[in-house]
Amino acid sequence: MRAAAAVLLIGVIVMRASAQPLPSGLDPQTGARPGNEIGTGASLPASDKSSNIGPADTASPIAPNLPSPAIGENATPHQYLVAARSALVAGRTGEAQQALEMATTRALDRSVPLFQTNTASADPLVKEIADARQALGAGDKMRALSVIEAAIKHSGQ
Repeated sequence: MRAAAAVLLIGVIVMRASAQPLPSGLDPQTGARPGNEIGTGASLPASDKSSNIGPADTASPIAPNLPSPAIGENATPHQYLVAARSALVAGRTGEAQQALEMATTRALDRSVPLFQTNTASADPLVKEIADARQALGAGDKMRALSVIEAAIKHSGQ
């Protein structure tokens, strides 16, 4: 009898929790928070400063939307690395971080044998880009530039 009452009580709690109103300002049709335009790439929070790379530079669990480099979405890892270097030299750390993240994505484009999709890439370029991002996250811009320079040389162009 007690078990049945406990199950009933849990069911009522779950029903009440699922019937909670949406957070304030949330679009009920899309689920987007205020300031997030679905399908546009524009979202809040936005920042032009690098952040959320590692524990030392993470102030919020929500990473900000960073400015993209002006080289197009289909650029090569080499082009993204050159853009990261230019942005970092100009002090645009958020854009540099975004360019490094996009370079990583392009460097990870590869064929993977069936059922081995969880195998990490052994590409040294991917490691160099990760090292550059970690240096950027630690605030060591000179080290980040040095690693980016080395990655540019190894990026195949």
